[in-house]
Amino acid sequence: MFTFKSAGDRAYLSFVYLFLAFVFVITFYPFWNILVLSLNSAADAVRGGIYLWPRDISFASYQEILRDQEILNGIKVTFLRTLVGTPLAVAVISLLAFALSKRDLVGGRAIGLFFIFTMYFGGGLIPYYMILKSVHLIDTFAVYILPNLMNVFFVIIVRTFMQELPAEVEESAKIDGANDVQIYWRIVLPICVPVLVTIGLFSAINHWNSWFDSYVFTYKPQLKTLQAVLVKILNQYQTQSFTSGASQMADSAKRTAVSSDTIRMAATMVATLPIILVYPFLQRFFVKGMTLGAVKS
Repeated sequence: MFTFKSAGDRAYLSFVYLFLAFVFVITFYPFWNILVLSLNSAADAVRGGIYLWPRDISFASYQEILRDQEILNGIKVTFLRTLVGTPLAVAVISLLAFALSKRDLVGGRAIGLFFIFTMYFGGGLIPYYMILKSVHLIDTFAVYILPNLMNVFFVIIVRTFMQELPAEVEESAKIDGANDVQIYWRIVLPICVPVLVTIGLFSAINHWNSWFDSYVFTYKPQLKTLQAVLVKILNQYQTQSFTSGASQMADSAKRTAVSSDTIRMAATMVATLPIILVYPFLQRFFVKGMTLGAVKS
């Protein structure tokens, strides 16, 4: 094991640890402060001065959220689109990457360049909206799933991973009589678990955090995602701040255990915690998949 013996080495290591601790504090504290405010009574929160721990612990804001039918429906829609959209996206991306990883694919390079072209150039929001409307996806649950089935960046990562696999594995499988479908299902997929989990995590985060498609492409309240509802709450909070004034908000908070501020913080925590809780279980796959999938372009 390598040890730091000189004073310069110890000073350098101390500086690295201090710098990492500083980065951790400035990145973690905003999230912690949101959690503290969401757990504090609104009547006490108006006094200010809450930084590290709630003075008057109250779960009233979370109880208010769980009684709100709009938020509950948003949680249901977000969970559903994540559970449905993520595995479908992984399946489509892995199939396309498997085809593009074949070096003997006719026109494979041209097809790859065509996909890469779409990463840099797009038609804009209005043409995109018109396309979705022409295929009857507007104001349907499918508008969350079908347009997000394919991501070129993810395809490149998976294709690069597959191209790094030993060619002898596929050749021996073909000698034993396996076709491309069997090779993909029984050999390639099990080997590609790290990179597939990685893009699955990325896709799940995209689905969970997405709000713009719900905001623009759906009108029915029952189709609104949690993030879209959260944006609505934030907008309502800002409107209230401009129209009612800080003194009226303070008076209102003194009469109740919740306020627009604590509701906003609690809603942010509800929207953020699921991804934070899932990530530690997938971290080892995430690191390995990103490293192996980016060996070469």
